Amino acid sequence: MNKKLSVFAAVVAASAFFCQGADARDVRLKVVQAGVGAASTAGYFAIGGWQWNNGWRYNGGLTRLGAGVITTMGCAAITPMVATVVLNRPLTMREGHVVFADCVLPFVGGWLVNAAYDAHPEWEPGKPIKKHHKKTM
Repeated sequence: MNKKLSVFAAVVAASAFFCQGADARDVRLKVVQAGVGAASTAGYFAIGGWQWNNGWRYNGGLTRLGAGVITTMGCAAITPMVATVVLNRPLTMREGHVVFADCVLPFVGGWLVNAAYDAHPEWEPGKPIKKHHKKTM
């Protein structure tokens, strides 16, 4: 059991390097995402009675899918709140969407949202939009 927990802890620590933060200059957002994601993963396994293989000790009628949905919803609800407290400011729309997407689709979700925001700068309120004018002859 100790070997499994140490492997789990190593995987959680290594996953912090892969978290896609909305603002690369602020490491605190990445740490919040890694921490809440690890807590959600721990909650998922706690619901199942800490069983890694076939059987679950939980007899409340909750399936693995149900546990996954509940912990994903919890992560998506709690991460923006924790990030707001840690950063001591309201999150930008981009940051809020990135932390939400990282809960739904870990590691890849934030990257996809950042790519979408980069492709559509008009989605970010308050940022000037560069208009390209074609020269006509």
